[in-house]
Amino acid sequence: MEQTYQYAWIIPFLPLPVPILIGLGLLLFPTATKSLRRMWAFMSVLLLSIVMLFSINLSIQQINSSSIYQYVWSWIINNDFSLEFGYLIDPLTSIMSILITTVGILVLIYSDNYMSHDDGYLRFFAYMSFFSTSMLGLVTSSNLVQIYIFWELVGMCSYLLIGFWFTRPAAANACQKAFVTNRVGDFGLLLGILGFYWITGSFEFRDLFQIFNNLISTNQVNFLFITLCAVLLFAGAIAKSAQFPLHVWLPDAMEGPTPISALIHAATMVAAGIFLVARLLPLFIVIPHIMNFISLIGILTVFLGATLALAQQDIKRGLAYSTMSQLGYMMLALGMGSYRNALFHLITHAYSKALLFLGSGSVIHSMETVVGYSPNKSQNMVFMGGLTKYVPITKISFLLGTLSLCGIPPLACFWSKDEILNDTWLYSPIVAIIAWFTAGLTAFYMFRIYFLTFEGHLNVYFQNYSGKKNTPSYSISLWGKKDSKIINKNFHLVTLLTMKNNERASFFSKKIYKMDQNVRNMIQPFITITPFDNNKNYSYPYESDNTMLFPILILVLFTLVVGFLGIPFNQEGVDLDILSKWLTPSINLLHQNSNNSTDWYEFVKDAVFSVSIAYLGIFIAFFLYKPIYSSLQNLDLINLFVKTGPKRILSDKIKNGIYNWSYNRGYIDAFYEICLTGGMRKLAELTHFFDRRVIDGITNGVGLMSFFLGEVIKLIGGGRISSYLFLYFSYVSIFLFIYYFLITF
Repeated sequence: MEQTYQYAWIIPFLPLPVPILIGLGLLLFPTATKSLRRMWAFMSVLLLSIVMLFSINLSIQQINSSSIYQYVWSWIINNDFSLEFGYLIDPLTSIMSILITTVGILVLIYSDNYMSHDDGYLRFFAYMSFFSTSMLGLVTSSNLVQIYIFWELVGMCSYLLIGFWFTRPAAANACQKAFVTNRVGDFGLLLGILGFYWITGSFEFRDLFQIFNNLISTNQVNFLFITLCAVLLFAGAIAKSAQFPLHVWLPDAMEGPTPISALIHAATMVAAGIFLVARLLPLFIVIPHIMNFISLIGILTVFLGATLALAQQDIKRGLAYSTMSQLGYMMLALGMGSYRNALFHLITHAYSKALLFLGSGSVIHSMETVVGYSPNKSQNMVFMGGLTKYVPITKISFLLGTLSLCGIPPLACFWSKDEILNDTWLYSPIVAIIAWFTAGLTAFYMFRIYFLTFEGHLNVYFQNYSGKKNTPSYSISLWGKKDSKIINKNFHLVTLLTMKNNERASFFSKKIYKMDQNVRNMIQPFITITPFDNNKNYSYPYESDNTMLFPILILVLFTLVVGFLGIPFNQEGVDLDILSKWLTPSINLLHQNSNNSTDWYEFVKDAVFSVSIAYLGIFIAFFLYKPIYSSLQNLDLINLFVKTGPKRILSDKIKNGIYNWSYNRGYIDAFYEICLTGGMRKLAELTHFFDRRVIDGITNGVGLMSFFLGEVIKLIGGGRISSYLFLYFSYVSIFLFIYYFLITF
């Protein structure tokens, strides 16, 4: 076992040859390298698979022996200063390594097909392999300096991957926004690292925790200063894990290819902030104000992410805000001291959200096969609906991921989220109410995404006043059958004729609605009414290739079974909670109880409420977005929502306010644009004006004065030295007279 640990240093470096060889190949042998591009994908998967097997082996040994291994060697030694580099293998490291490698392998396999027609295929795999190296180096780091180095490398890879399609202005702006926002947090992280080194004199985690705890116990530190340093350290985690208020970069990061979103914006990179807080929790836990601050940021992020996901039209942005909200749950758990539950939710969420992102990528890939669909339309749920018939495997997989994220048993996220929700009651009733309410919102917006994307009928009729037709639905697909009809909220008839070859499609309506402004005001939100181009042939969407479906199905398997890793039960003396046993060394370091077992009665009692909240959210989403079936003989139920009068459940002002708040991202981006970006521009303009008019004005003024003075003197000069001497002595005499006069009086 000791020999296995000694070779753990190769974990971060195994994926590194791929970007190096791709770069050298493109530089020296570009034609041969491009012609053998599939070989590089195979090599990326192979090397990451070796890392995965090595990480699994280390994890098994840790579960059996509850050990922590650290190896360091000196890099810089100067008098009292010593900087060491090394690697730390503990339960947190092994968990993160398995997450990075398993999700990374599946994403690479998926990307081979998804990116097969992209000119940047080789560049994509070079970036992804270098990202894997950076992330593995981050989680195996043994000190704060090493973490900071890999932290910045991860940020650089994120910048390159978000802006992968840099010719698109939106992608270029998104990667710059992510880079600048993360620099704010990273600067705070750097200051926090330097502050704690000044306090303890060490960067190593083991020495740092021990020295700091001794200083706290003997009251030898300034609590205001250590609180400030801790907040600065936490600022790095706020930015990287998209916590409020530095969350604004995450939705825009969806401009990158979907596999990137699945790997770094759902399972790994955004989890780096959670990893950092978990790694430094022995430091934070002795500062009560910091733990309260962490939980406050967590609960604000939970609620904000859920509310901003309610009205998003882009499927990936909806999932991005969902990721933000779930990361808030993890941060909340860490702030409450629930180390084990935070990591449990990190594991279950990583696989479930990776499944959802890859599923959304499959949907986008299918939508792009429909001729005439631009990238904006292929990701916009407004233009989807009725996909069940065409992508059944993707639909079932996405549904399972959605159910897991909603907390429906026995899927993965149910086990972890339920424990976090139960812990909130012990921490604070106000926090608990917000967390439980957000759990219902999660179920609502996730099933909203599901219904808008996959549900709906191809032959659609809304019930009219006469009640002759009663099979209503909320959407019309471009690939719908001939003569599909729909009545909007004012019951104006819109006729859709499906395009076949070059047949003509016509629309008849008394009122034209702009989709982005009025879609929320229709009876069933997001009715798709899209005109056809007579010069184009329209094809049906189809299921993705097996290369893309295989990773999705493997993630479905993970979503079904990974939750059983942390079952909190003791069956006939056998502890079924493998996760607690795995985390025992880290939990002991926090001086917490590693026994998380409970009985069936208590568990079921706690779970019933959380599952009921989730089902309530699902029911509301079903009521608003799922087709209302023929059992309804009239529109009374619909009219309850849409007609004016005292029976209205929600007023237009409230509904529009909620919608605008969510659709406009809580106006936070606009606030930053006005106050920060706009303020910086105004300051730059003012500084430019001061530099140009004042500083340059003084300099140029001195030159001009010298020039004009020379010109004047030149005119009065006669070339006679006696005249010059007379003028000189005259000036001196006048000066002396004035000086004597001032001295005397």
